Order: sequence, then C-alpha cells, then structure tokens
Amino acid sequence: MSRVEVETVLRCYPQIYFACHRRHVRDEKTNGVLSAHQASILDHLDDVEGTSLLELARHMGVTASTMSLTVDRLERGGYVRRARSKQDGRRVDLRLTPAGVRIKRQQKVLEPDLVSAVLALLDEKGRRRALRGLELLAAAATQLVASGEMHRILKGDAA
Repeated sequence: MSRVEVETVLRCYPQIYFACHRRHVRDEKTNGVLSAHQASILDHLDDVEGTSLLELARHMGVTASTMSLTVDRLERGGYVRRARSKQDGRRVDLRLTPAGVRIKRQQKVLEPDLVSAVLALLDEKGRRRALRGLELLAAAATQLVASGEMHRILKGDAA
C-alpha cells in the first residue's frame, strides 16, 4: 500500500461526504427537524443503558454545560429522558425515549437522494466499479474493527 493510495482516499472521501451528507434529520413521525449534531448525540445513547451527561460530554469533546443545553432541547423534543441512576442516586443518566430510538434507527449519515444523484452521474460500468470499491473498503474496515487493532494503530504502535 502506498502513501498515494492513502492520500487518494483522504482526498476523495471528504468530497463524497460534503456532496451527500445529511445536514438535518427529519423525524418522519412528527416532521420535526434535528440537527446532525443532535442526531449524533442520540447515536451515542441507548434506551436501556444509561449514560451520564458528563461521560457523553467528554466523549463528544464539549463542556458539560454545552451538552446540557443540547440535551435540554432533545428532552423537550421528547427524544431523551433524564433519570436518577439506580446504582448511584447522585448520578443522572440519559436514556433514549421511544422517539429517540426511532430517530436513531432512521438516522443515516448520507442523504439517500443525494447519493442517488451522484451515482446517476456515472455510467453503469462506472457505478458497478465504484460500488465494488466501496464494498471492498467497507469489508476491510469491518475486518479492522473486528481485529481490535484500531486502538493500537491510533496510539502509534503500528508495526
């Protein structure tokens, strides 16, 4: 694998992402709109396992007060609920409501209509080649995740 190949992926992916990513998420049931950031927060929560606001803020790289404002909006929208932890009564856990689970399930990083428009610009042979390449990259990514090597590589311990 060459540096040029890596640079090609790094150059091409942002162009695809910029052209096709979903900037807002529409709640198909209520027709309400959530920002991509709000939808991303829902992606990090669960309806069974609670997550503390502080843990979520640290993970998302924002202050607890910034996260609290966003969670307030999500709670008012009916997507998140706060509840005292059963293990530690001082801790408040965040959990998805059924509406939050629904948004999480329908959330897509890329807008299907925009992806369709991009694919339509290719002829049939180009589309097949592009899709096969994406399938190969996705399979390799899945293999990397399953191997458990990601953390070692990111720490700079790659061989």
